[in-house]
Amino acid sequence: MQPSKRRTATEAEAAALASGIRLRIIRLTFSDALTNKELAERLGRDPATTLHHVRKLVETGFLAAQPPRRGTRGAREIPYLSTGLSWTLDSCGDRGVEEAVLEAYLAEIAETGFEGVHQSRLVVQVAPDEREELDNRLNALLEEFRARPRRPGAERTAIYLATYPSS
Repeated sequence: MQPSKRRTATEAEAAALASGIRLRIIRLTFSDALTNKELAERLGRDPATTLHHVRKLVETGFLAAQPPRRGTRGAREIPYLSTGLSWTLDSCGDRGVEEAVLEAYLAEIAETGFEGVHQSRLVVQVAPDEREELDNRLNALLEEFRARPRRPGAERTAIYLATYPSS
């Protein structure tokens, strides 16, 4: 399978992604629509602050509002669902986005704890002309699993992948 071509993120999209909290909101709403209140509770944040981030993600197309529903006290609540846009974009090495990805990963691991975390670390030798092949093959594998249809009972699994020079 060829990796899908990603388009360059616009300035507004890159700015929206340059926040660890926003990246976590996108992940939390991947398969379940959540209200601002539910997101604030899961993130341990103030609902007003969370709403600011939700609005920015809706404005830039990363979240879509779902039909309103009634909350536990009868109040009208709007759930939000990730659009999947973040996976289709290339941030072109935007430093703010790269730092936010790491920040989100570290926060999620701290929240999860190390139970259930499977880590691997190794160094491989890759000639300069093979680096693009390595990146493409890793991205193709991730794209293959991302594109699979959702199945009832399937476990959500987050993946963090980083390649970097090893001296």
